[in-house]
Amino acid sequence: MDLLFEPSTWAILAGIGLIAGFIDAVAGGGGLLSIPALLTVGIPPHLALGTNKLAACFGSSMAAFTYYQKNLFSPNLWYHTFVATFIGAVTGTFVVYLIDKSWLEKWLPVIIIVIAIYTLLKPNSMGCTSFTPLKKPATALKQWLQGLILGFYDGFAGPGTGAFWTISSTTYYRLPLLHSCGLARAMTFTSNLTSLLIFFALGKVNLVIGLSMGLCMMLGSFIGARSAIKFGVQFIRPVFVTIVLLIAAKLAWSAWF
Repeated sequence: MDLLFEPSTWAILAGIGLIAGFIDAVAGGGGLLSIPALLTVGIPPHLALGTNKLAACFGSSMAAFTYYQKNLFSPNLWYHTFVATFIGAVTGTFVVYLIDKSWLEKWLPVIIIVIAIYTLLKPNSMGCTSFTPLKKPATALKQWLQGLILGFYDGFAGPGTGAFWTISSTTYYRLPLLHSCGLARAMTFTSNLTSLLIFFALGKVNLVIGLSMGLCMMLGSFIGARSAIKFGVQFIRPVFVTIVLLIAAKLAWSAWF
């Protein structure tokens, strides 16, 4: 663990945190970079997961705030989703300790590849000009279904959560893409924070590494969110599909080979 205190190691973690934050703010999937980086420098798996949740909270909170600041996310419309995501994340985090998730690890890459193909082949999967922001809250049932399922998934597994939020929100509520991104970032922050509290209670968080990496993720998220807002779907779509395919490839390699 002495390696963690060498300047070169801190520089690597900082750089990866910056890139991961950028990716997370645009498409989700920053953990694809940050978790392997923490494992590579010698941090035990559970401690790496908890530490990553701390860092991810910085990134997702900055991204969510940026979308909120630009009037692309209205918290008052999503009360039920917040509560459902919290409950789902708590449940998922505890359930993962009780059952064998090997079946999920093998099927998850297939699910994520389907998401990528759907995004490529369906023109309106990332929104169209006829989609308009919600003026009043969606039905409580819709919010609870989405929040419980995706909150549970993030607590149970995690990879691709941001992508699932973005695509499902665009399809489910017919939201414009940037509004779906704003909702996705707010809800991933909710589930990240929920899981972090549980990992912290279990003593599985390295505060120094998590805070330092988190600051870099925050900067990356700030740049990523503003880039997404400035350049819109022409920028988000290729980044989104690329990241989703990389997540699928990484998961497939780990699970099948």
